[in-house]
Amino acid sequence: MPVWETLGPVTSRHAAPPMSASSGDALRKHGRLPAPSLEWNAEVERETAHLYARVKNVIPAVEWPFFAPTIKAINAVKQQRNAVILAHNYQTPEIYHCVADFVGDSLQLAREASRADADIIVQAGVHFMAETAKILNPAKTVLIPDLKAGCSLASSITGDDVRLLRERFPGVPIVTYVNTSAEVKAESDICCTSSNALQVVESLGAERVIMLPDEYLAKYVASQTKVKIIAWKGHCEVHERFTPEELRLVRANDPSVQIIAHPECPPEVIAEADFTGSTAHMIDFVRQHRPKRVVMVTECSMADNVAAELPDVEFVRPCNLCPHMKRITLQKILDSLLHMTEEVVVDPLIADKARRAVERMIHLKS
Repeated sequence: MPVWETLGPVTSRHAAPPMSASSGDALRKHGRLPAPSLEWNAEVERETAHLYARVKNVIPAVEWPFFAPTIKAINAVKQQRNAVILAHNYQTPEIYHCVADFVGDSLQLAREASRADADIIVQAGVHFMAETAKILNPAKTVLIPDLKAGCSLASSITGDDVRLLRERFPGVPIVTYVNTSAEVKAESDICCTSSNALQVVESLGAERVIMLPDEYLAKYVASQTKVKIIAWKGHCEVHERFTPEELRLVRANDPSVQIIAHPECPPEVIAEADFTGSTAHMIDFVRQHRPKRVVMVTECSMADNVAAELPDVEFVRPCNLCPHMKRITLQKILDSLLHMTEEVVVDPLIADKARRAVERMIHLKS
């Protein structure tokens, strides 16, 4: 059924992500490490050859000497720090395939964060992901290499907005997308990701559900369920830029091409797709079906990461870059590990409330 009601700002807010409250604590606790050599030589070439084999289909050999010394240094410092790196599917191949310990969509990373066996967690992603890792690991040090790696969805709604919604719709459960701040999660009943949004909504057994903040994800879920969805006018700045016209043009050039879209895309874009799913589901689709040519209607780096694994599949653009994800680089990851910057801190009272919503999602039976 269509969305029952849509509320919220007409345009997304673009507030900066919350800044770290005590970025010096991590440095005092763990200390600073000296900068390693970043020279390209025969030893580095030999020790990183197995990693280059993972990305040779998407990173030209001439570029590898610029990446390899930093990759080698990061992997060495990780062991020294007892650190793990969580990398989202939108990270670039040299991060995703060569330094990350765990990769995936927001749900997969939340699950890995909840059972991380490390002293330090580095989030190669955006701020709300690092906050989620901290919420689930209050005793661990959580770092994000660039505090300005925000999210248009997370910036589109505040805790005050959620409290006002509770006043307007008393007793209606609130499902909050994981792409939100800790404060918003703390005001919610349960979190969801694009992987499990429909399951979460239907698990509540309610006639009406407030679903925040992605309007297009809410519309997609509403089309799959009889539950009445109250949505919010938040949008992902990557996915909202796609148009049905560009997809029709791609299909006109090659009717056999497979088009797979993320549910954060506008409904008219999803209508042009052969398959709609989360980043994890999109990757699984390509792995299972091995289409000759495919368009992944999402962030560009995800196609690069899958292309590195499946060289027999041709990935046709269009795609859009996320400027926030691209703030995370190899050099910033190394600096973060060496100097313990930037530490993500969440108020314990907010974290306790937010943890209930996140854990309720993680432990939901599939």
